[in-house]
Amino acid sequence: MGDKTQGKVDQASGKIKESLGKAGDDESLEKEGRREQSKGDLREAAGKVKDAAKR
Repeated sequence: MGDKTQGKVDQASGKIKESLGKAGDDESLEKEGRREQSKGDLREAAGKVKDAAKR
């Protein structure tokens, strides 16, 4: 799986975890979700840089 695709997956799962954390009043799950979203953002950006470098 490419970096951009994996980044999107990380972002989506992070949003789910963050929402579940908010709904269940679980601050650690909420924080984990935000971290995972950030990781996804970085991974997606890395994929875009790699794609641009190939051109």
